[in-house]
Amino acid sequence: MSSHHIIRDKQEPALIIANGEECSMDLLEQLLEWSPTVVVLDGAIQRVIDLGIKVDVWLGDFDHASNHSHEFDHYPLKKIHTPDQNKTDLEKAFDYLLEEGYPAVNVVWATGKRMDHTLNNFHSLVRYGEQLKIVFFDNFSTSYLLPKHFEKWYPAGTPLSLIPYGEAREVKSEGLVYELNHPVLLLGQQTSSSNESKSDGIVKISYQSGALLMMECHD
Repeated sequence: MSSHHIIRDKQEPALIIANGEECSMDLLEQLLEWSPTVVVLDGAIQRVIDLGIKVDVWLGDFDHASNHSHEFDHYPLKKIHTPDQNKTDLEKAFDYLLEEGYPAVNVVWATGKRMDHTLNNFHSLVRYGEQLKIVFFDNFSTSYLLPKHFEKWYPAGTPLSLIPYGEAREVKSEGLVYELNHPVLLLGQQTSSSNESKSDGIVKISYQSGALLMMECHD
């Protein structure tokens, strides 16, 4: 597989390859094409190398490192040991990109396989989402933390799910089939799953406090 294009660092989002369910090669290649930096988490390095992907940074506590990790010595990658057990490898990757000055990152293989890992990855997305623009991609959805005021053009009938992480207060919308005007959306009680854009045009969403996830679904 060809590696990502040579572009100027930090003009495009970096790419993190986590250790969950693999996405399609079409999606992965689209993201690789314009990623200036590819960071692979410890547990996924063997799978990624087997796919022929050019890796820039291999990061983690290396507790999943292959017994044959010396096989990667000839790859021109930066190996970063992050032994702190108080953070996940994904959070350590976010820390690394913040230290390097990246404003945005796309993440693949962050969902699927173990449910506890998937849920914890979304926790990390919310935790870091105000410092770093983070987007999770998989074969079925694109997920990210909404800013307090959000506007985006969608074709009519685009499936959109709005999920509070904990709670989101004073949620309002324009352009959805099921408009929102709620004092509070609360996880476990009320969300706005399986909503959709009403017509071709701008969808507007705002909320005052809390955390609200957007999931653009395409299954």
